[in-house]
Amino acid sequence: MTLFAFTWSPDTLWVLMQKAWWFLIVLGVLVAFHELGHFLAARWVGVKVLKFSLGFGPKLVGRQVGETEYLLSAVPLGGYVKLFGEDEAEATTPEDRKRSFAHQKLAGKMLIVAAGPGFNFILAYLIFAGWLSTGSPLFVPTFRDLSPDIEALVPSSPAATAGLELGDRIVKVNGTDISTRTELLDAVARSKGQPIAIDVRRDSQIKSFSVTPVAVQDQHAPDADTAYTIGVEETPPLVTSVMHGSPSATAGIQAGDRIVGIEGQPIYTWSQMTGLVRDNPQKPLRVDVLRNGQRMPLTVTPAAEKTTINGQTVEIGKIGISGPGRSLMRSNTALEAVYQGLDATWGWTELTAIGLYKMVVGDISSKNIGGPLTIASISGEAASQGASSVVFLIAILSINLGVLNLLPIPILDGGHLLFFLIEGILRKPLGERQRELAQQAGLVLLVGVMIFAFWNDIERIFLR
Repeated sequence: MTLFAFTWSPDTLWVLMQKAWWFLIVLGVLVAFHELGHFLAARWVGVKVLKFSLGFGPKLVGRQVGETEYLLSAVPLGGYVKLFGEDEAEATTPEDRKRSFAHQKLAGKMLIVAAGPGFNFILAYLIFAGWLSTGSPLFVPTFRDLSPDIEALVPSSPAATAGLELGDRIVKVNGTDISTRTELLDAVARSKGQPIAIDVRRDSQIKSFSVTPVAVQDQHAPDADTAYTIGVEETPPLVTSVMHGSPSATAGIQAGDRIVGIEGQPIYTWSQMTGLVRDNPQKPLRVDVLRNGQRMPLTVTPAAEKTTINGQTVEIGKIGISGPGRSLMRSNTALEAVYQGLDATWGWTELTAIGLYKMVVGDISSKNIGGPLTIASISGEAASQGASSVVFLIAILSINLGVLNLLPIPILDGGHLLFFLIEGILRKPLGERQRELAQQAGLVLLVGVMIFAFWNDIERIFLR
């Protein structure tokens, strides 16, 4: 791996350095907010905080402020808050016991532990509410958005020619099980135009096909790597909601309309429709919709919106509609954003929790587990698309961190909460030996998951 690094060009090394930098920024925000939750809850309860550290391992820099030492440590993969009296033996006087974590009431200890993941959810909520208060739409997906079901198919496309049909669920690509549309798109992208084997479930039967992806070029990013498609999508061009005051609303498009043509070109899929809209900002377009069985011509002028693609600012067209299974939130007032921010936070939390459950039971491939290299990669990609993408990524990762920390695994916050729950039921804490064994088992499990995630990173980034 080290020898391979010497073959990288200066441009590649620069990109890797940028991704590493943004990884540290994103992770630093997540860890700082998580540990801030523990810190503030401990101070509120009255527990003395000895150390507040970003990172683990040897201290790089530190400063004592009052009774707390604030640290920046060498391993930037987490952080910790060290509380006085985590070991009961530390508190030897009545005054010490008042400031000792171990001597607090059960409710106080649970609050301190739960505040870490709780602050991760609060961070996500603040970002979502702030995002919505600007009037920008916020995407809150469901599993229908992510599943590799064929709900739209381009006629004469490679997939249609090979024999795939609407309603098929893609279950394998090149012999590998898949459970999300992203896995399908990744396999198509990696094909470089070579045939891929696709297995689908149709009417309780598994059918196999060979599909050859075709190249497409993004006119907004002509220097980008060649992309490939097979003409399969999960979304038909069916309008389920129209944003108030949008170009679509002005033109008369209504929820329930199916877009069947733009400028005389037949429309079969959602991305085919959005591609034409995106490429024609501020240009009047004839849009044919099917409403109650009748074809109706309308004129829609897409609004121009600036976005960053591969580091360049470009204008794209938007008409303000959403499609089936795609939950787009948009707030008309700041007060509405306050409430919708809660809905958005719950939606992403539910998606994360259900996805984790599906991964455990085998409905979703464990190959979707990513480690620090994956986070670094997506952090760099988000940064190339602008600050808003980085902020949105922080919100999503913050929810992931909150959910994972609430898992009832010893050494995680959820494991400590489980111990406290048992203590509340039994009216006494678990024995020291029982806690030690549980902590050791939790450590082994966590290290195993981290190694597995890191191996997935290596396969995804270096071996594909």
